[in-house]
Amino acid sequence: MKPFAKLSALAAPLPMMNVDTDIIIPKQFLRTIKRTGLGVHAFNDIRYNEDGSEKPGFILNQDPYRKAEILIAGENFGCGSSREHAPWALLDFGLRCVIAPSFADIFYNNCFKNGILPIALPKEQVEALMKEAQDNPGAPLEIDLEKQTVTRGNLFSFSFEIDPFRKRCLLNGLDDIGLTLEKGREIAAFEKEDAEKRSWL
Repeated sequence: MKPFAKLSALAAPLPMMNVDTDIIIPKQFLRTIKRTGLGVHAFNDIRYNEDGSEKPGFILNQDPYRKAEILIAGENFGCGSSREHAPWALLDFGLRCVIAPSFADIFYNNCFKNGILPIALPKEQVEALMKEAQDNPGAPLEIDLEKQTVTRGNLFSFSFEIDPFRKRCLLNGLDDIGLTLEKGREIAAFEKEDAEKRSWL
């Protein structure tokens, strides 16, 4: 998993509440178990027309937001069914951070496991960041995970809370496999000792 420490990137405003996982990645694209290739289908039903052409009104179809790495959204982002394909699709699209007033629990947890930083901020702060992203689309937003701050030049600097364990995992790029591999020496020592104790196995 790619580590997350600091991010200075464009932010795309998506002023929608209750964006569920079926909006993020519709069910017909869940057949794969690969984490790549889903970005083209992210937000499929609100991003494309039935003929496959782009809907010009959708924010991520507009320049410069096509290159956004930060998404600013409304309350209860990621609600609905518990599909890990949702953060896979966002990450494959190029999004590394989602800022919203609140998140669905399972989606929130899945973000950390896949290298996406979900930041929950008070509604008024999210609205301020959203308006700034709308008014100044080319201006980058700065995310500092170590300091736990969201900054926009000299205009805004908001702090956010994050569980220390999740913070460490993101800073070091540790997913579940990475966390297991950290215990490689202990695992090897146990296997050696166990093999000596139970040589008949």
